[in-house]
Amino acid sequence: MRCPFCNSEDTQVKDSRPAEDGSSIRRRRICPDCGGRFTTFERVQLRELMVIKKSGRKAPFEREKLVRSFDIALRKRPVDRDRIERAVSGIIRRLESSGENEISSEDLGLQVLEALKSLDDVAFVRYASVYRDFTHIEDFSAAIAQITAKIARDPAEER
Repeated sequence: MRCPFCNSEDTQVKDSRPAEDGSSIRRRRICPDCGGRFTTFERVQLRELMVIKKSGRKAPFEREKLVRSFDIALRKRPVDRDRIERAVSGIIRRLESSGENEISSEDLGLQVLEALKSLDDVAFVRYASVYRDFTHIEDFSAAIAQITAKIARDPAEER
């Protein structure tokens, strides 16, 4: 592993343990050249996934982009980090176990919308406004009506 401080390729692992979500290994490392300390995470990757963009271009799937989408939608919302990690890991697990090496950005976006709907209604509307390209106030009203209908069907659901 290359040191992020001095680019030395000779770093040493000082501590390894399962990460909080249990799906990765957290490693504390130290660089013998500069003394820098940093953390890396190691995850199992079952297959190389490609995302097919709306333009038809293919790009490698990046977990970090998926996490960033959740972070943006959930900014300043009271959602526990562990719930976000579980949602992201669940989406990735479904993608990897589907048997497909390629997924359309549209299908990926729908999975994010579904996960956000169960995490936080405000985050769902935020993400939907970009994903579905809301252009009028009526678009927001329709999304809110959909959430209101869901709540009416299941009043015992906790928020």
